[in-house]
Amino acid sequence: MGALLWLLIPVLAGLAAALWSSWAMRNRKSGDVAELAGYARFRAAMERQEPAPTVPDPASDPV
Repeated sequence: MGALLWLLIPVLAGLAAALWSSWAMRNRKSGDVAELAGYARFRAAMERQEPAPTVPDPASDPV
């Protein structure tokens, strides 16, 4: 009887692994719409040409 209990451990581990793998490989319905929209906003922000802020030169300060 003890040997059957020890065999139950790998069987339960196999069932748990099968359940986990079926959950991990499920079809997700969310899609890539949000990720693609975020990437498009990122590209638009990177392509914008904004002038660099100018720092006043302390040597040309008339004070």
